Parts: sequence; C-alpha cells; structure tokens
Amino acid sequence: MMMDEDVEQASLLSFSDRPRAFPNMRSKTYSPLIFRILRRLNVRVLSVILLICFGAIFFMGASTSPIILFVFTVCIFSFLLSLYLTKWVLAKDEGPPEMVQISDAIRDGAEGFFRTQYSTISKMAILLAFVILCIYLFRSLTPQQEAAGLGRAMSAYITVAAFLLGALCSGIAGYVGMWVSVRANVRVSSAARRSAREALQIAVRAGGFSALIVVGMAVIGIAILYSTFYVWLGVDDSPGSMSVNDLPLLLVGYGFGASFVALFAQLGGGIYTKGADVGADLVGKVEQGIPEDDPRNPAVIADLVGDNVGDCAARGADLFESIAAEIISAMILGGTMAKKCKIEDPSGFILFPLVVHSFDLVISSIGILSIKGTRNASVKSPVEDPMAVLQKGYSLTIILAVLTFGASTRWLLYTEQAPSAWFSFALCGLVGIITAYVFVWISKYYTDYKHEPVRTLALASSTGHGTNIIAGVSLGLESTALPVLVISVAIISAYWLGNTSGLVDENGIPTGGLFGTAVATMGMLSTAAYVLTMDMFGPIADNAGGIVEMSQQPESVREITDLLDAVGNTTKATTKGFAIGSAALASFLLFSAYMDEVSAFASVSFKEVDIAIPEVFVGGLLGSMLIFLFSAWACAAVGRTAQEVVNEVRRQFIERPGIMEYKEKPDYSRCVAIVASAALREMIKPGALAIASPIVVGLVFRILGYYTGQPLLGAKVVASMLMFATVCGILMALFLNTAGGAWDNAKKYIETGALGGKGSEAHKAAVTGDTVGDPFKDTAGPSIHVLIKMLATITLVMAPVFL
Repeated sequence: MMMDEDVEQASLLSFSDRPRAFPNMRSKTYSPLIFRILRRLNVRVLSVILLICFGAIFFMGASTSPIILFVFTVCIFSFLLSLYLTKWVLAKDEGPPEMVQISDAIRDGAEGFFRTQYSTISKMAILLAFVILCIYLFRSLTPQQEAAGLGRAMSAYITVAAFLLGALCSGIAGYVGMWVSVRANVRVSSAARRSAREALQIAVRAGGFSALIVVGMAVIGIAILYSTFYVWLGVDDSPGSMSVNDLPLLLVGYGFGASFVALFAQLGGGIYTKGADVGADLVGKVEQGIPEDDPRNPAVIADLVGDNVGDCAARGADLFESIAAEIISAMILGGTMAKKCKIEDPSGFILFPLVVHSFDLVISSIGILSIKGTRNASVKSPVEDPMAVLQKGYSLTIILAVLTFGASTRWLLYTEQAPSAWFSFALCGLVGIITAYVFVWISKYYTDYKHEPVRTLALASSTGHGTNIIAGVSLGLESTALPVLVISVAIISAYWLGNTSGLVDENGIPTGGLFGTAVATMGMLSTAAYVLTMDMFGPIADNAGGIVEMSQQPESVREITDLLDAVGNTTKATTKGFAIGSAALASFLLFSAYMDEVSAFASVSFKEVDIAIPEVFVGGLLGSMLIFLFSAWACAAVGRTAQEVVNEVRRQFIERPGIMEYKEKPDYSRCVAIVASAALREMIKPGALAIASPIVVGLVFRILGYYTGQPLLGAKVVASMLMFATVCGILMALFLNTAGGAWDNAKKYIETGALGGKGSEAHKAAVTGDTVGDPFKDTAGPSIHVLIKMLATITLVMAPVFL
C-alpha cells in the first residue's frame, strides 16, 4: 500500500484554535477496476448490458423452476432497495471540514488495506483452485455422475468454477461492508450534532444496505450456479442424465470459496483492528492518560481504519459464508432425503433454503425501514435507548419470519406421501427462530452493562487489574453453559420433529431427522439480514464516536455517539453469539452432508464414526488441538502487531514532545503502514494451518488405512477431527467473544461515571481488561467460528480424496 511519506504540516497551532487538518493516507483514492469501467460507460450502454444480464438470469430461472424465478425476482428487488438506502444515506451531510478530513483519512486507509489484503487473498485462491483442479482430475466419481456421463475433467472444472465464484462473491460482500461503513461514519457523526435518533437511523440504514447486499449475493450466487448447472447438464428424470437430487453436490466448491475468503478476511482484518486498538490503548490511555480516539495519539487513525476492515468487511464475508454453507448443506440433505423417500418432485425440498433466505430479504427490509427518525431535531431532547429501538425492529422481523417460514413450508414441503410433514418442518423452523432469539438475549445479558454480569465485572475492576482479569475470564467461561444447552435442545427437538414428520424410506425407516435440523438452521438464519444490520451498526457507531472525538465536537455530541457506541458493542457481541449458534447448527449440517457424500462416493453406508477406534480417536484429538493452536497463533499475531505499534507510538511521543501540547502533529500514516504490513504477514500462518490440517490428516490416514485393510479410515478420521473441532470451537468462540465483549462494556460502564468514572483506578483496570479482551472478541473468537465452517466445507470438497 502506497503511503505519503510526508504528512506533516508546519506551524501547527492549538487544535482548539484552528480547523483540524488530517492526512490523506494515499496520494489518490482507489476504486476497483470493474467500478472504474462501469463509470466510463455510457448510461444507455450500461442499461442495455444490465437488461441483457437480467434477461439471461430470468431465462435460466424460467428454464429451471418457478421457484428459482421467484428467488431471482426477490434478490433483484432487494438490490434495488439497497441502492435506495445508499442514495438516502449519501444524501446526508458530512458535517464541518474537520470531520470530512478525518473521514477521508479513514476511508483511504481502509480502501488501501482492503485492496492489498484481497489482492493477496485472490492470489492464494487462484493457487488453491489449481490444487483443487489437479486433485479432482484424479479423484473418483459417484455412480450417478458416471451414469450421467459427467467425467473427471468436467467435474473438476465445475468444482473450480464454483470455488472461484464463491470466493468472488465473498470478496464483493466484504468490499460492500467496508465501502458503506467508511462513508456512513461521518454522516452519523454529523447527525449526532442534531439528534440521537437521526444518527441511529443513518447507522441502521447504512448497515442495512450492506446486509441486503451480502445476503442477496449469497442467495443469487447459489441460485445462478444451480440453474446454470441444471440447464447446461440437461437435468431431468430420464436414464443417463444427471438427477436433480445429485445436483447440490456440484455446489460444494462455492461454499469452500466463500469460507476460504472469509477466514483470511477475518484473520487479516482482526489482526489489523486489534493490533492498532491494543497499541493505541496501551500507550494513549494507560501510559499518557489521554482519552480514547484522542487526535494526539499517532495510532488513532489506524484504530479507526481497523473498525472498518475488521468489523465490517470481515463480518460481511463471515455471514456470507454462513448463509452459503447452510444453504448448500441443506440442499444436499434435502436432495438425499427426497431420493430415499422417492418423492416425485424433490425440487421443493432442494430449493427450500433459497426461498427462506429470499423471504429473509423481504422481512429484514421491513424491519430496517421500520426504524425511523424523529421530528424533534434538538440534541437536548430526551435520548431514547437505541437498543430498545433496534430490539423493536428485531421483534417485528421475528414475527414476520414466523409467518413467512410457515408459508414457505406449506408451499414447498407439502407432499402426498406425508400430508402433515410440512407442519412438522414448520415447527422445526420455529425451533430455529426461537433459538436465534434466545441466543441474542443470552449474549446481550452477558455483555450489556445494564445487566448484572458486566456490572459485577466492573465492580471487580475497583480492586485492581488482576481481579478484573479473573472476573472476566470466569464470566466468559460461565457464558458457555446456556448457549450449549440451547443448541442441544434445538438439535434434539428439530431432529425428533423431523423424524416424526411421516417421511420414511422404502424400508419404513423415518428419514426426516437430519433435514429437520437443516430446517431449524434455516429458521435460525431466517432473520440473518437484520442481524447483520445490527452488527454493521456497531463499527459505524464506533467510527462516528472517533470522528467526533478527533474533531473536538461539543460534549453533548460525544455523549450521543458514546451511547451509540456502547449499544454497538452490545449488538456486535450479540450478533457474534448468533453467528456462533448458527455456525454450530451449520457445522452439524455440513458434517451430515459430508457423511452423505462419502456414502455416495464409496457406495457403502457411512452413518457412524466409532471413536473407540484408536486412529479415529486420534483424529478427534487433532481436531481439538487445532482449535487451541489456531487461537494461540491468532492472539499472538495481535500481540506482536500491538508491540510494533506501542514502540512506534512511544517513539513519536519521545521524539516529538510537542504532540501532547498540540504543537506537533503525529505521524498517523506510519502506524497505518505498520499494522497493514503486520496483518498481511501474520494472517498467513494460521490460515495455512486451517486449510492444510484436514487435507494432510485425511491423506495420511487414507494411506494408513490402505495398508491396514481399513478402506474408509481416512474418511472416518477426518469426520472425527471435524466433530471434535466443532465442539471445541463452539465453546472456545463463546468464551472468547463473550469475555471480550464484557470487558469492553465494563470499561464503557465505568466511563459513564460509575465507580469513579474516567481516570479512576477502576477505569485503569477496566482498560487493561478491555485490552486483553480485544484479540479475544475481534480476532480469535470470530475467526474460530469461521474456521469450523471452513473445516466442514473443505472436507465436503475433498471427501473423494479421503477414500
């Protein structure tokens, strides 16, 4: 990333005596090549191109199924709504010049890092695509694929194309998340000078734009891939052609591409944001005693940039991957169940996940638009609790989700073989929706300072740094209990409801259990767009507070952005809890889909994994170890990056003593360059560990099984590795995310004036706890739940290699 070496300005006066001037982080702004090409096109030419593209999409949809046509229509309308939200947000004023200058510095830094990071990720994706191509050219095929004439070369090209499309769509989802946040933050800051409710509405609509794009991209990408394969391969029921039940197996590369990009985006962004944040806090708050986001801190711009690349871009790619993995695994399970039950028209069971998420776009749009501004533009008017406003929108979305989910099950899952099956699956969806709501409530209880756990943690800060750390660790460990109980009840309930749906195979054995858990996962993610909106709200509000602090706005404005920031911390923590819960259910689905795929390729039943077999037990140990080692490397990466930032900030304070008196300007770009370089360097090792581990373990034990007469040993060991990694990963992610969020809000609670307020001994201890929790909640924790989904998708893609 190119940096301006000289960002100093001579003869600086006091920050309070003159307009503040902040550096541009690059010599010119950057936008992706495709956007630059589109801008140069004539409007009429662009309109014709769009009409041709839409026409081709709808033609493929009409040639595939009316259900696909419905999905395409909803996705297109959601994109149009997102354009309206973009126009609405960008029409808001950006405030005074000093706000704009700070926002420009944040935007340029974020876009510069994004460009460099995704350039690195794209090169690794192309290399991995070549590896997948080579592997698939020598792998086995299922009997159904051989009967349909789908050769190894064709199968390899299809998988690689799906992988690259998934990676591309995930990259677009991440870019959209970053693009909107760096333009909305300053508008929220400006609105906070007038009204808290207006600032809240801008932040929510900006997050809503990103959420609709992310979910819409995930849905329409899979729908396009499915319809393309359907038309191209000539899928029908005639002998010698590809069966619609087997078509979802060709989509697994899409999920792998999405998870590959999400993992590196989360790792790189998390290391960037927390390396800068920890470094800024340790020197600024702890050593110098200056406020958070103080313009005298050389690392403050890097910290604000990190909120966008770590919390917005990475989270967009993360949820994109969650939705893609859940849709593909549910489609595989739906096709397998329909095949076993000999359902005449299985398309409803296969395409059901796409319809659920299409309705998600509709109901989440209603929830986003339900949050309106206020006519009273006075800052002095009573400030309504932003969390209560967001909760009302979420409650409305939940109610609509229940109604649309019931309608979807009746429309697509009704079959004459079991007339009441659709109702059982509707109840499975209700289980998932309730699980999502309970997960959000549990996360809010453990991380919101209105509740007892965080207040107890804050009280522990009054007796020192050590007691703060002990209380935070114990709170994080305790917070794993309720979510695990909820997940356990959800999985068992959904499995039982699916098994009692009346769908049986040719031997009269109930077969709807696994599909019931898939439907419950769909229910949990049926409000994903609104949940992502709440998540995006957090970093936008955080950046808005930083801009207000750096531009030295009145205290009344800072109070509003502080309130929004505290709520944003809670929404980020709750949505992380939601993401972990959905990851647990999605990983269970992917594991089940993996066993189905092994059965299809090996032509033998593969329903159990016996951990009493020594090799299989060792696989479980390796999976558990992988979670701990990955977490250690992620946290260590943040620590090393923070050390570089600390040394640089200390150097500037020593060599430029005038910084503290506002007589010299800090070199912001130097800290941005340090964390950008470190993040790109440090994300490689843990990412490579995650990708290589299941492949190496599967191949080693496949060879061992060949020589010991155990033909499925490689597949069994990988299955055990995946199971244990999922269990340990869920617990570890819950602990890290909740402890980090609680430490952060304990600090925020003290900053409201409790226990002595800012500058007190309790506050200093809380800052230490928050610093310890930063790599927990924004690097290791989010990366782990991406990791377990990526392990599941990579085993799906590589399943034939382990046989």
